[in-house]
Amino acid sequence: MQKPYQVDTVKRNTLAQQVMEQIVTLLLSGQLKPGDRLPPEMELMEQLDVSRPVVREALSSLETLEVITRKPRGGTFVNHKIGSSPFRAMLAISINNLPAVIEARMTLELGLVTIAAEKITDEELEELAETIENIRRNRDDYGVYDKQFHRIIACSAKNPVVEGMIESLLIAHEKTDSLITFREPDLTIQYHEAILEALQKRDPVQAFQKMYDHLKYVRDKILAGGQGSES
Repeated sequence: MQKPYQVDTVKRNTLAQQVMEQIVTLLLSGQLKPGDRLPPEMELMEQLDVSRPVVREALSSLETLEVITRKPRGGTFVNHKIGSSPFRAMLAISINNLPAVIEARMTLELGLVTIAAEKITDEELEELAETIENIRRNRDDYGVYDKQFHRIIACSAKNPVVEGMIESLLIAHEKTDSLITFREPDLTIQYHEAILEALQKRDPVQAFQKMYDHLKYVRDKILAGGQGSES
């Protein structure tokens, strides 16, 4: 194996989160690059002074964020996408800081929806309407259509730089989604229809307001630890 990376010993009070931060720090410092192979679990355990479950939890979180790719019997590699989307690495550091993640997403989506009001096509509007109908037809399990709704809006803004950021934040949807204990499809539909109506009118101010109403509701519910609808 190549010489050990220059990393700090992980304190046991933060464990998996610190392992994630160490790996992301290696990426940001250039010691790890897209396509590089990570050391085996045993070597990471020794270098970071943590147990195997901690290493596996950290790697699992990084894989969910698409920072790394694990290949059966092939090893763990830094995802090539990380080179064109360093925002994924920054998100990995803050993934457990829910207020920061949610507010970053609000900042991006509120800007994107105003641009979308000017650029969205009739075809994309039809796709948005279809996601709402899919939520209505799949009331017990509609997370994929919920995320699709927001992704269509992000892509309709036709800004590849910001699209990369919002795509990374949407990956974090699974984390916030796991905190929602009670589904409210009717409320989700209501919020989405209001946003769609504003986009159909090509009204950026109204689109901003309706998206803000939606995301503020989700943020307040999640941070309060209560029950809420999808994002």
